Amino acid sequence: MKLLSRYLLREHLSPFVFALTALTGLMLLNQVARQFSQLVGKGLPWGVILEVFGLSVPFIVAMTLPMAVLVAVLYAFVRLGADNEITAVRASGVNLVALVRPVLFAALVLSVVAFLFIDQVLPPSNHMLKTLLVDIARKRPTFELKEQMVNEVIPQQFFLRAGRIDQAADRLKDVQIYDLTSDQRRRTIYAESGYMRFNADRTDLWLTLFDGYVHDYDRTQPAAFRRVFFHTDVVKKHGISNTLERTDEDIGKSDREMSVCEMRSQLDRHLASLAALQRERERALSNDLRALLGVRSPRATDTAATPAPGRLAVADLYCRALGAIGRLVGPQPARAQEPGASRRPGAADQLRRPGSAPGLSAPPQPPRQADASGVRLRIRLADFDARRIALRQMAARYQIEIHKKFAIAAACLVFVLIGAPVALRFPRGGVGLVIGASVLIFGFYYIGLIGGETLADALIVPPFWAMWGANFAMTAIGVVFFLRLNRQSVAARGGGWRDRLVALRDRWRRRRR
Repeated sequence: MKLLSRYLLREHLSPFVFALTALTGLMLLNQVARQFSQLVGKGLPWGVILEVFGLSVPFIVAMTLPMAVLVAVLYAFVRLGADNEITAVRASGVNLVALVRPVLFAALVLSVVAFLFIDQVLPPSNHMLKTLLVDIARKRPTFELKEQMVNEVIPQQFFLRAGRIDQAADRLKDVQIYDLTSDQRRRTIYAESGYMRFNADRTDLWLTLFDGYVHDYDRTQPAAFRRVFFHTDVVKKHGISNTLERTDEDIGKSDREMSVCEMRSQLDRHLASLAALQRERERALSNDLRALLGVRSPRATDTAATPAPGRLAVADLYCRALGAIGRLVGPQPARAQEPGASRRPGAADQLRRPGSAPGLSAPPQPPRQADASGVRLRIRLADFDARRIALRQMAARYQIEIHKKFAIAAACLVFVLIGAPVALRFPRGGVGLVIGASVLIFGFYYIGLIGGETLADALIVPPFWAMWGANFAMTAIGVVFFLRLNRQSVAARGGGWRDRLVALRDRWRRRRR
């Protein structure tokens, strides 16, 4: 059985690598086709363009990895069935469920690897890609002048028009410059000819102009107008060329740029804020009711915060395990003990805290006056409800991303569970079955995933069921197929789509008789 298991895994390895490479390449080509013109139009070096597409690969691999598993399972078992190898295995007394078991175990290991990749590799690459795209967006297009057109050299500040432009020698003829840099002054420069030069870093532009004049108008002196003639004039402007500047500033991380533990901490913060908002709302209702009844409000006491709902047990265990591994591998930070931290509180401390000793209590608070109407309370309640919905949406966003990481990784196991019985039931399906079943299963799964995310963002469906609904549905279908696997006839001469249609037609004819 061990020899058979190794043989099955080897049969799955080649189609898995091919499918992963092909699907990743196709999706990467789609990404290149959509963004290539925009990146090339920015005048970026080829190294930066390749870096953009290289940082897009982890996101693509996270999506194509489960797809490659399904394609490999369908192709391997269809080929084994078409070559009569499955028939020979069954004739030797091997159970088909036991035959698929090593593939399921390999898919389980691959699911763990996929989750670690999605959680530890994908978020940093997404953040690096976002930072790079922000730096590219700050970069202006390539400096290029066009003849007989007013060229915007500096947006809304400096414009240049030239009748003739010699691109090889950077010579200009019939030059007109409109300088709107200052709000108080307007300068227009006319020159017969000139040439332009950049500095060594290609960040500053020098315009050397010949035989012209300058119209200078100062708005603070509306009665004065100056016209200055020149033989040679030099105009210098900074920040003209488009060099990409890589910044190190932290632009903030979104939910898709965080690991599970980072999102777990953000989720706890939002859930704690949601619980505090609920307590504040209940306190406002209670105080308003007491004010209407003329009852004195009780003394405020420090109550422990109620545990926030929505705990994710698997995520908590995973974060604790990572923390333990980090403490074992990394150095332990030194913690200085605060002075007097171990000192036991004395009588003086008890006197400073009202209510800590018997007979000591806070001074009674005056009763609140009832509002003349309930308008103020309704406004406060509406504000509470709006804030509660906003906090719930922010918390749901992190819950969705946490569940999505686990659900996409578990899809590797789910696709084996549903793909293997389909391939064993129709061994004569060939490449058509592989393509058709793959597209059908992919479409169902990712439509369910995207639709569930939309419903969860709108707070219609809980995040858990929104992300795991497609997995549970396909797992149920796979389990049903597995239970029927040993009762089905599997042979190279039967089990095709045409045989299935013929059987249905014969059954329908028998019923009509």
